[in-house]
Formats: sequence, C-alpha cells, structure tokens
Amino acid sequence: MSTIFRLDASIRDTGSVTRAIADRLQASVVAGLGNASITRREIGLSPLPSTAWAGAVFGSHMPAEQRTSQQSEGIALAHELADELEAADAYIFAVPFYNFGVSQHFKAYVDILLAEPRFAPGKTPVVAGRPAQLITARGGGYGPGSPRYGWDHGTAWYRRVLEDIWQLELEVIECELTLAEVTPAMEGLRGLAAENLSNANASAQRNGRSLARRLAAAPVLDLAAQAR
Repeated sequence: MSTIFRLDASIRDTGSVTRAIADRLQASVVAGLGNASITRREIGLSPLPSTAWAGAVFGSHMPAEQRTSQQSEGIALAHELADELEAADAYIFAVPFYNFGVSQHFKAYVDILLAEPRFAPGKTPVVAGRPAQLITARGGGYGPGSPRYGWDHGTAWYRRVLEDIWQLELEVIECELTLAEVTPAMEGLRGLAAENLSNANASAQRNGRSLARRLAAAPVLDLAAQAR
C-alpha cells in the first residue's frame, strides 16, 4: 500500500483554498489507487513550537546527557518530522502565500528538518527523487502586467526547498485572486478568479490521477529491477 504524506499550512480551517484543492487532489489519488495510507501533518492550525529549531540546531552539538529539555525536545521533533517524510512514497504540500512571502509555519517546519541529519544541507536527502505536489494560493494577482508583479517572494522559495534542496520531483498548482469574491475593489476580477480556481481544481484532479498511476506502477518496476 502506498503512503501519501500531506501537510497543511493554512491558518484557516474552513474557507481555505489550499485545503480544498488538496482535498480534491488527495481524493483523486486515493480513487486511482483504490487504497492508500494518508499521513497528515497540520502546521497551520497546530504550529510547531517556536523553540524547536534552536533546540534541534544547538542540541545536535551537545552530548545527549548535557542537553537541555528544549534541545532534547527539538531533536526529538526533528526526528519525528523526518520519519514522516522518509516513510512516505509521495507528498502533498498545501502551503498558502502570506504577506508577499512564505508561510511562517512552513518556514519553521523546513528549518527544523534541515537540522536533522537526513535532511542536512549538502547531503542527498532520503526523499530525493520521490513525487510531490505543491499547492499554493494567492489572494491577489501577481502575474506579468499586474500591479504586484514581482511581489511574490514565496513560491520561488517553496520550489527551491522542495525541488533543489530536498530534490523532490515537484509539480506545482497555483491559484490566484482568491480574495476577489470578498473584496469589493476586486469585483471586476471575479470571473477571472473563478476561472483560476476551476483550473486549479482541474489540475488537482489530473495530477492526482497521474500520481496514482505512478505509485501503482512502482512495485512492478521494483520487482522487475530485482529480477534483472
């Protein structure tokens, strides 16, 4: 049975676009596989401790018996997060765009993991080569020609971590203008916003089916490799 790891970083429980799109993608994967194990990590509604990164970083340079409780807890959390990723076959990261940059909750998550030996910078991470989906949503418009073009300082960072540092085979689903329906000044953009959301949901459905086919074929490929 394939294991799918899903992370949600939205601070909204209901009304979250990234959660809704991730739900659609997850359902598509599970339907395609017929059976799958889903591991969830909620960091938007249940943020990771703000002291964990420092504890994991500094504690790793101390003998176990000399570590403070904060350091021991930080190291233990880093191991737990790394175990979740290592145990999965594929990944869904639902990470919003906040205040022109990255989600602080996802930044904390990445910082803690980079303090874990299996994800240490300069080493090949244990998840290298595995498939992943990144879902991100922006309240406004940030494409070429828009007033805020160039203000998206989040998506490139997400890709840098997931593609270049963790070496995942990443597909990205982006959705813009998500605040158009509730922002009077964006009334003229509501048609385009609806089109954006429809396209993102279609991508989630399509990517989910594609991911399911890849995961379903993986055991066959592994057995064939062993037979050679």
